[in-house]
Amino acid sequence: MDTSPKTTERSCIGPEPHASIVQLQVAPRINHRIRFSALGTTKPTHILPQAAVKMVSDLRSKGAASDSVLIYGPGDPLADIELSLESILAIKENFPEINVIVRTLGIGGLQYADKLRKAGVTEVELLIDGMDPMVLENLYAWIRPGFKTLKLSEAAEILHIEQTQSIQAFKDAGMFVRIVSTLYPTANDDHLLVMAKKVAELGADELILHPYSPEPEADIVLPEPEQKDVLSLIDELSEILPSRQGRPASTATPELTTSILPKPDKNRPNIAVVSSNGMDVDLHLGQAPQLLVYGPRDDGLNCLLECRPAPASSAGKDRWEILASSIPDCFALLTASAGERPRRILDGHGIQVVITQDNINGTVDQLYGGGKKSRGMHSKSS
Repeated sequence: MDTSPKTTERSCIGPEPHASIVQLQVAPRINHRIRFSALGTTKPTHILPQAAVKMVSDLRSKGAASDSVLIYGPGDPLADIELSLESILAIKENFPEINVIVRTLGIGGLQYADKLRKAGVTEVELLIDGMDPMVLENLYAWIRPGFKTLKLSEAAEILHIEQTQSIQAFKDAGMFVRIVSTLYPTANDDHLLVMAKKVAELGADELILHPYSPEPEADIVLPEPEQKDVLSLIDELSEILPSRQGRPASTATPELTTSILPKPDKNRPNIAVVSSNGMDVDLHLGQAPQLLVYGPRDDGLNCLLECRPAPASSAGKDRWEILASSIPDCFALLTASAGERPRRILDGHGIQVVITQDNINGTVDQLYGGGKKSRGMHSKSS
């Protein structure tokens, strides 16, 4: 699998056309699931603020014309507002000219609209597939407005209220509001014109319609809409507010997705690895007695360079600072698991924690740009 950062062209009807968008997945908590989507088999992962900044910087250093970032995924940015705000502020501090877009279900929009605008957000994309609680019940498998699981009927009512308030709140805060909707045949196709009228009355600026496309391993499958029907519906929607077609629902989320796997540079060419046997990444970071450091030899071959002692738990609160200072030449650390505190501290030092339980050589080779992606490998930090 190619994990190199990519750019994609994206037209929009917004105030300023965006040459390309970098999607940054900084929100860990998922707050809903559509009935027609596949059940996730792996725990979603996210990146921390330093990694987000580095990704944008790396793309720009390679000449990518990225003028906007999309804050979205793997969960909802408003469900983890402090982490999202921290990432947005870090991006704006390093790239003040960049346009920041947040995509969200809208739960918490009324509460956080002003904070997002003050942090530098100029556009919000609201995921709205219906403006009627009964329609929403037909679309969602579950909705979690907070941390407590509610009956779907109760949660759908809350979502409807929150989305209505969010449109108005984001507009009042001076942001461009784009509605992102999916056409689900037999579920909301006869409701979308009604929905469009309601969001337009509330002040929405634009609507993007994604035609439904069946997802692999989804337990409920709908018929795919005919393209002529999609275009006809968009014509009708355009009479209500500016509308255009997006990608099919199963591929619509990232207009541009950057890799969340780190890459070496001249200042940090090496990789630190946690292992009990020298063959597999199989230890929790807190259990590591030593770090195996891999990197390029003089002849360019990537191999084990040396072993370095890891600080013991007796080092107390300074343990992870000591660890970070012991591997200043490393751009990544491979481990089977790691807590939030060490990940954040290493992130602050420019070291990305990669969670995997795979073979060392294969994983190291992947991070240096060779071979296929190791199964189960994902970034957990910067």
